[in-house]
Formats: sequence, structure tokens, C-alpha cells
Amino acid sequence: MPLPARLLEVLRLGLEIGRASGRAFDIGMGDAVTAWGFGPGVADPVRIRAAMAVDRQPGYDLLVLDVSDGRACKLVPLSIDLNGIAKGYGVDRLAETLGVFGIRSALVGIDGEMRAIGLRPDGEPWAIAVEAPDSDRRAPHSILLHDASVATSRDYRHWVEVQGRLLSHTMNPHRGMPVTDAPASVTVVARTCAEADAWATARMILRPDSGAAYALKHGLEALFLVRDDKDGVSAHPVGRLFSRECAADAPRYGTPIDRHQG
Repeated sequence: MPLPARLLEVLRLGLEIGRASGRAFDIGMGDAVTAWGFGPGVADPVRIRAAMAVDRQPGYDLLVLDVSDGRACKLVPLSIDLNGIAKGYGVDRLAETLGVFGIRSALVGIDGEMRAIGLRPDGEPWAIAVEAPDSDRRAPHSILLHDASVATSRDYRHWVEVQGRLLSHTMNPHRGMPVTDAPASVTVVARTCAEADAWATARMILRPDSGAAYALKHGLEALFLVRDDKDGVSAHPVGRLFSRECAADAPRYGTPIDRHQG
């Protein structure tokens, strides 16, 4: 079916990050997201069982894009969910719009996903706070950004209660259900906010050690906040930006990120 160019751009980036992340990020999870109550309705046990029982294949194997012709083709029935990348992409479009009007110094964001454009008017980098993994506390870490984006995925802002258990909105692409052993939050710094948004979601799927290895492989700056058995939280920084407070341009990234413009 024909699709708008902007939607095709988001789909293409989502599929590429899906491949690059080893399917830790998968846009083909719309049925599971809806079944567990993170869509427009409440959790549905029948749909939950169906989402968990299906032989789940990667979205990037099931959706074919023809960008030059402006079309997308589903090879099998597929429900697409772009919540893990759409907000970040929207932030990039805000930055793009400011650029059209000649604004070269700004900080824009949607629901905590942020993009820093240039420096502040006083010549200093933009200060961004990373909140604690607790709805009653704020800002255990701060970073300084210059021409870079930051996004955080977390397990404590959006959740549902199923059979007395609180489950976060991040889906395990292999099981069709919410992840149960994810970090409390993962913050990622990237060149564009769409990339930061998607990679932060992907890192929630992997254990901190595996997630750190992926972040290093793809040149991403990341901060994992992990709960321990004593209700404490430990920080696991990846890269120089979270190791100490410093002004930093976004690092150079490899495939697939270099091919996309924010």
C-alpha cells in the first residue's frame, strides 16, 4: 500500500535498527502491545495468549519497503507499533522545523526525549537530567549535550497490572510479552533522537552486560540503571559521556545510522 514519505522513513529506520540490534528492537509487535493493554484498550487474556503462542518472526523479515515508489508490503499479517521510535522522530522534526527558520540554538523535546541544537545562548552546552527509576524522585545524573540527542526507556512510567503483577510496556520480541528482568531504565545518547529512542528501547530487552556490549559495538553512549535485591539502584555507564559530566558532541556512528538525516 502507498505510504507518506515520512512514515516510510520511520519504518526504514526501525527495520534497520531491528537488524542491527539483533531484533532487540522490533516494530512488528503491535498485536502484543495491544493485547497487554498498552494500546487503546485494556489487557485481553485471549489476545495475550494468542500473542504469546504465535511463532514470532522479526518484523524486518515480514515488511518490505519500496521507498522510491513510496510503498510498503506486508508478506504476512503484521501489526506494527512505532511507539519505540515515533516520539524521537517527532523531536527530530521539531529540530528540523527550527532549522528552517534559521534557529541554530535550541533544546526541543517530547515527553522526555530531547535534542540539543548547538549551544545555549551563553555558549555553554545544554544540561539534561536523567531521572531516578522511581516516580517520586528525580534526576540522579546529569549530562551536558551539544548537537546530540538523548532518550530514556524505563519500566516505571507506563505499566499495567495483570494478575497482581506490575508489567512494563517494553515487549520481548521473542515471547510476545512484557520483559520481566529489564533494567530500571536505559538512557542513550545518539546523533538523532529517533535513533536514541529506538536504541534505548532495544537496550531494555538485553541484560546490562549484553546491552553494554551492543552499545560499544555501535558507538553509543548509554547509562543503565539497575535495581538490586536490596531495593537499591546501581549505575552502569557505557562510554565517556556518562562516566563523568562533560560537554560532548554526538559520537560518530556506523551503519545504519550514518545513512539517516535527523
